Amino acid sequence: MALIYIVEDDQSIQEIEMIALKNSNYMVSVFDRASSFYEQLEKILPDLVLLDIMLPDEDGYKIVRKLRSNARTKSIPVIMLTAKTSEMDMVRGLNDGADDYIRKPFSVLELLSRVHALLRRTSVDEPRVLSVGEISLDVERHSVVSDGLNVTLTLKEFELLRYLMSNEDIVLERDAIMRKVWGMDIDWESRTVDMHIKTLRQKLGHCGQQIHTVRGVGYLINSNAGEKE
Repeated sequence: MALIYIVEDDQSIQEIEMIALKNSNYMVSVFDRASSFYEQLEKILPDLVLLDIMLPDEDGYKIVRKLRSNARTKSIPVIMLTAKTSEMDMVRGLNDGADDYIRKPFSVLELLSRVHALLRRTSVDEPRVLSVGEISLDVERHSVVSDGLNVTLTLKEFELLRYLMSNEDIVLERDAIMRKVWGMDIDWESRTVDMHIKTLRQKLGHCGQQIHTVRGVGYLINSNAGEKE
């Protein structure tokens, strides 16, 4: 399930975009200014950004230039949305690094079509088999081998392990895990991730030690045993 960030200060447009995307089974987070958008980028990267040009603290042209100049964010697909209608405005946005450009007002069908097309065009195929240390996960067969032994996991345990292994050696915050695996923000269910990590470690046996706790932050997986503080 793709995660999309909407950076838009007009609440009515925010709502239109958010409802349309959620109804199409996307996860969505909304930001009304650049500062809050940047803060969230430090926690989890989206699969796509819908970016307004006119924002209260920084314009969209500058934002997309910053995204493209940062190695961590340079590959994030960006669609710019704006009331500016001149050809020069469109060319400027594309030259600054936007992947697509939609003029306001726009139809919901056009928005969804552009989002679908850009995600399809920029998606990177995940390897069929993920391996970290002595843990191997076959995405297509939905199977896991730990230290040479087959391991039976629930659907959420499998998706949790898959997300960790797809981001080997990267610290994943609890709210990022909750969004990606459960499709929701973390709130009163804050223990859900911790409980699933506990049972996942148990089922993986000795290799469960490859899942490290980063205290006060979240979890990461690598080929080394032992807990990371």
